Amino acid sequence: MLIANRDEIAVRIIQACTELGIEAVAVYSDADEDAKHVRLADDAYHIGSSKAKESYLDQDALLEAARAADADAIHPGYGFLAESESFAANVENSAFEWIGPPSDVMANFGEKTKARQIMEAADVPIVPGTTEPVSSPAEVEAFGEEHGYPIAIKADGGGGGRGLKIATDSSEIESKLQEAIREGEAYFDNPSVYLERFLEDPRHIEVQIIGDKHGNIRHLGERDCSIQRRQQKLLEESPSPVLDEDTREELCEAACRGAASADYVNAGTVEFLYENGEFYFIEVNARIQVEHTVTEQLTGIDLVKWQLRVAAGEELSFPQDEIDPRGAAIEFRINAEDPDNDFIPLPGTLSTYRPARGIGVRVDDGVDEGDSIAPFYDSMFAKLVVTGQDRAEAIARGKRALEETTIEGVPTTVPFHEMLLEDEGFLANEHTTTYVEKDLLAE
Repeated sequence: MLIANRDEIAVRIIQACTELGIEAVAVYSDADEDAKHVRLADDAYHIGSSKAKESYLDQDALLEAARAADADAIHPGYGFLAESESFAANVENSAFEWIGPPSDVMANFGEKTKARQIMEAADVPIVPGTTEPVSSPAEVEAFGEEHGYPIAIKADGGGGGRGLKIATDSSEIESKLQEAIREGEAYFDNPSVYLERFLEDPRHIEVQIIGDKHGNIRHLGERDCSIQRRQQKLLEESPSPVLDEDTREELCEAACRGAASADYVNAGTVEFLYENGEFYFIEVNARIQVEHTVTEQLTGIDLVKWQLRVAAGEELSFPQDEIDPRGAAIEFRINAEDPDNDFIPLPGTLSTYRPARGIGVRVDDGVDEGDSIAPFYDSMFAKLVVTGQDRAEAIARGKRALEETTIEGVPTTVPFHEMLLEDEGFLANEHTTTYVEKDLLAE
């Protein structure tokens, strides 16, 4: 199997392949010639220069590498081309098996207005807003008169905060609309935008799902991803400490219902905002997630292996009532960033890299000591996941593991996480998606 990605997710997939007896083929850019995922793979192919658009985003180069390796399948990981329906379709139309949702399903969920239509038809609550694109300031103003301000103007193909603009009153409508349209065109090649009522202080909760080719859909519980900065997740935990059991069950059942209505296959997450006791669908991430590790730790189910098994036509072997998440887990994203300097990415060489070990600690990474963090890609190079019998023990274990972690040569987000685990608001479960910027870092 060819892995069309790099760094820690490529290492994670290689490990799954090794355990299943599948030959793992890596790809690499100029910057990654000596990277850990290349060292661990059974074979590796050079695909271009260090710039992502000339390597990891080059569909022709990836397909040529797969042909040269005589691969049977291609796994996109996350990021890069993982949610590109055109790449998925190109793989489907080739001799290779696509390890992910079908391209037509990806296309439906890739356009947020289509996704909202699908979920609304499946009786899944959606954030009040439009299910068709808007193009004129008058449409936005009419929406504001009906629903009030602020209004979220969102790129139809957007994600990760790109193409999202907030109009706080009517005077901002025209400028924010044009900004959202420009970003949608620039980042997603799609100028369409739609509107939602902007929820100012929600929790961000996602449900892990997986479906097979026989019509079975399972959920593996939810994760709370509310600790964010500029719409980028910093920490994820499960179970969400804000949900009661009835709401949790209703949320997870809604995720399965919506996914089943779209004939979803393989792994993905259904994402929601939660505010004042109500939850609202926002999007589907049609791929494996960075934070899949949290769910694996609580359920004992290897999601990456099941991605491969599902793609090979296997039926899910576990019924819904046998999935029993136990305890609590927290994932800390370890990025080569300076938290004291506006989280600016600062790549470099890991002169010392000694991650924590011990009971209840898992580290997924794409580096070893002496490796370099390249400046061309995302700054995350490791994930520290801790588990405990409950949230309190997971937090205590997180404090211990972060303290034991020794990294030199680049600044990291470890000090931020240590500060967070001492914060009264986080410990009291009072945080929302705006908490880091409005409260924690503003102190």
